[in-house]
Amino acid sequence: MKKYQELAKEIVKQVGGKDNVISLTHCITRLRFKLKDENIANDEVIKGMDGVVTVMKSGGQYQIVIGNQVANVYEEVMPLLNLQNSEPVHAKKQKPLDQFIDIISGIFQPILGLMAACGMVKGFNTLFVVMGLYPDTCGGYMILNAIGDGLFTFLPVFLGYTSAKKFGLKPMVGLAVGAIMCYPAIQSSMISNGMEPLYTMFEGTMFASPVYIDFFGIPVISMDYTSTVIPVIFIVYFASKCEKLFSKIVPDLVKFFFVPMLTLMISLPVGFLLIGPVATFGSKLIAETVIAIRDFSPLLAGGIVGLTWQILVIFGLHWGFIPVYINNIVTYGFDNVMMPFFACTFATSAVVAAIFIKTKNKKLKEMCLPNFISGIFGVTEPAIYGILVPLKKPFVISCIAGGIGGAFYGAFNFRKFMMGGMGIFEFPAMIAPDGSIDNLIVAITGVIITMIIAFVMTMISFKDKEETEKPDTNTETKEENLIQKDDIISPISGTLMKLEDVQDGAFSTGALGKGAAILPEEGMVYAPVNGVVTTLFPTLHAIGITSDEGVEVLIHIGLDTVQLHGEGFEAFVKQGDHIEKGQKLIQFDMEAITKAGYCIETPIVITNSANFMDVLPENKETIMHGENLMHIIR
Repeated sequence: MKKYQELAKEIVKQVGGKDNVISLTHCITRLRFKLKDENIANDEVIKGMDGVVTVMKSGGQYQIVIGNQVANVYEEVMPLLNLQNSEPVHAKKQKPLDQFIDIISGIFQPILGLMAACGMVKGFNTLFVVMGLYPDTCGGYMILNAIGDGLFTFLPVFLGYTSAKKFGLKPMVGLAVGAIMCYPAIQSSMISNGMEPLYTMFEGTMFASPVYIDFFGIPVISMDYTSTVIPVIFIVYFASKCEKLFSKIVPDLVKFFFVPMLTLMISLPVGFLLIGPVATFGSKLIAETVIAIRDFSPLLAGGIVGLTWQILVIFGLHWGFIPVYINNIVTYGFDNVMMPFFACTFATSAVVAAIFIKTKNKKLKEMCLPNFISGIFGVTEPAIYGILVPLKKPFVISCIAGGIGGAFYGAFNFRKFMMGGMGIFEFPAMIAPDGSIDNLIVAITGVIITMIIAFVMTMISFKDKEETEKPDTNTETKEENLIQKDDIISPISGTLMKLEDVQDGAFSTGALGKGAAILPEEGMVYAPVNGVVTTLFPTLHAIGITSDEGVEVLIHIGLDTVQLHGEGFEAFVKQGDHIEKGQKLIQFDMEAITKAGYCIETPIVITNSANFMDVLPENKETIMHGENLMHIIR
């Protein structure tokens, strides 16, 4: 058709012309370009084209979401590219920073709410002690402190599980990795307590490291792994590679227990022998560098600590400051080397507060309030990993504001006179032993300066990403005045998700239609309606159905699974078949898909939802195939 021809010509032009195109494929909803340079493409122009839903960039692909007519557009685009004559060029890979953010966000997403909740419990528990409601020696305090602090102490256990799911390692193996890293007997503080070192490596240098144990003759430089982030992620990643290797070479007869055994026996020793020393040496180098700079310029040193502290925390490199901090408190009665980091806590909280005011994204706004409260109490991890890092610019702003506050603290010789406290509860430790409050005034002034800068910068720069208004799920209200209702049953058993929570913008924004999503518990898709299979993509990862009542249902098994080229999928129907509710449609191998690194979140959307008054998903946590999934209001 002429309209597809014109659209195809304009798309080729706006992606930078045929010379910028390496390859082109399509799935059930989108054109998937690999471009030599994505920066040449005019994103906003393409988004504004009639016939284009949106533009996405993922996995090294430049994706133009078309919808149901993607095959027609693809047929018109291909002749314009002349790809058979193009030279083979490697696609531009995702930027390392984007990869890192994607990994961190994916790993922390499942526990963000829990982290915020625990942070608030921890903060309120301290607040009530300060208010004199109960002492910090009573059983109530101890139990509440365990509730608030337990997750953060054993964070590697949780991250071991979520990292495993991200990297395609069996989740239970990842859980075991995290638990082993938190095992008390291998923590540096436990090993060194009451034990004389065997010898000291690199004695006489800044990297001098007492060795208390060895691994069959190989020296182990110990560190405390509890509450850390990066070490467990690296070890789990390495373990995922080990598991894939052993799965190929271990005989099937003993694979069930030999593969996890070998994976743990290789990955953990390598992690303790390499990850620990790297983190230890890196943190020591940073601490010694800051001390040297402070001798030259306290203002500059304070600025560096404030600017980089959150980055150091993410990589676990802040531990090098802890011995310096403790030594200064014990020896001099105060610390002024590490303390400029104090500004960072409040910079993070101010950024979150500004986002809360400016954003119209309901999900983001819901995250901001508990994360702000948690941050004020000194627990900033939920805000950093859940909001700031994924959004990038707010994280940069918090670092800049923290750097300015840190420089202020460095210039005015800001000190802390005793250990203990977090966030606002650290203020009492900033009163000098002689009772003078000059240092406390410096502390408060620095907080005010930092928060104002962070808040204003965020208010000026922050903008919401465009999103489609989400449907009202209050079915009771809507059903009072409905004219006709069509029920769509669930094609899959699993955990029910809001469509807005899917890790793919084309679905989460509602651009392809309203609906819901399911995190499957079994690899089988059943027919959600009586109707006709209008589209069955050759890779079998997606199926389109038109019901007998005219409702167009798209079931997309996993995200970006088109790149599996049908591996792990089996269809029991073909395009054009008439199907009945509950009929088997597609079987898929969840383990194989996950191991290949793909998310198995499965969106079910009504692609012609604009033809109806509303699409109302069920509001429940889990769902079985055959149960009502959503209602079409005509």
